Amino acid sequence: MTEKLAIIGAGPAGLTAALYAGRAFLEPLVFVGPAFGGQIATTTEVENFPGFPAGLQGPELTQAMREQAERFGARIVEETIESVDLSQPPFKLASSSNRYEVEAVIIATGATPRKLGVPGEDEFIGRGVSYCATCDGFFFRNKEIMVVGGGDSAFQEGLFLTKFGSRVRIVHRRDEFRAGATLQARAAQNPKIEFVRSAVIERIEGNGKVKEVVLRNVKTGAVETTPVDGVFVFIGHKPNTELFRGQLEMDHEGYLTVDSRLHTSVPGVFAAGEAHDNWFKQAITSAGFGCMAAMEAEKYLANK
Repeated sequence: MTEKLAIIGAGPAGLTAALYAGRAFLEPLVFVGPAFGGQIATTTEVENFPGFPAGLQGPELTQAMREQAERFGARIVEETIESVDLSQPPFKLASSSNRYEVEAVIIATGATPRKLGVPGEDEFIGRGVSYCATCDGFFFRNKEIMVVGGGDSAFQEGLFLTKFGSRVRIVHRRDEFRAGATLQARAAQNPKIEFVRSAVIERIEGNGKVKEVVLRNVKTGAVETTPVDGVFVFIGHKPNTELFRGQLEMDHEGYLTVDSRLHTSVPGVFAAGEAHDNWFKQAITSAGFGCMAAMEAEKYLANK
C-alpha cells in the first residue's frame, strides 16, 4: 500500500508538519528516528515558545505537540529510517524492520550541535552546558559565562550573552579567531568580553550544575581551574542529512538546498527545520517551517 505522506523526524518541525498534514486528512506517517522531540527535548526550561507564559520543560512541549498531531490523524512510527530511494515516486523508505512507499516526503531530521567531547559535557547539558544562547542566556543573569569557539557564531552569541552575564570569556584553541573583522572589533570593544586564546577545555565539573572548567594551554600545557556558571559551545552544527547524500542537493556543509517554499531538488520531497536552516535554529522557526512544508506537500498531492 502506498501512503500519501511520510515525515522523517519528530522535533518541532516534524510534529508541526504532522499537525498540519493531519488536519488536511493526509494521515501522515511520522518516523521518530533515534530521538523523539529533537534538540529541544533535551532542554530543561523553554521560555521563548509562544503560548506558554510560565515556560515549560522541553519534553513537555514536544509531548504536547505529539498529542495534538495524533489527535488529527498523524501516525507516530517508532522507527528510524535507514535508507531511502528518492529517484522517482512513489518514494521508498526502509527501516530495519519495514519498508514503505510514499507519494511525498517531508524531511525534518534536524541538526546536531558539534560537541567538545570532554568529560562532564553530557552530564551538565541543561544544567550549565548549552548550545543555544537565545534559548538559555536568560538563565545566566549576572553569572560567569564561557563561550567556546572562534567563528562568527561564537562571537555573535558571545555578544548576545553580554546582555545577561557579568562576564563572557571566549575560549579558542588557536591564537587567531576566524570570526569576521567587524564582529571581532565589536567584541574587543565590549567591556564584558575577555579572550582566552590557545586554550581548550579539558573537562567540566560541578555538583548538580556547572561550577568550574579545567582549561589547558595548548602551547605550554599549563592547566588551570576556572570558576564558571555557564558553558556555551559554538563550534558548529552537523545537519542530519547524510541519508540523502547523492539524492538531494545540499550545500558544502550538508544542509539541504530548498526554494522559498521548502521544495528540495526532487519534486514531492520537502524539508523543514534545521535539516536546511543554517541560520535561525530556533524551535519556533522550525515549527513554522514544518507548517510551510506540510501546506506545500498538501498542494503537491492535490495537484497529482
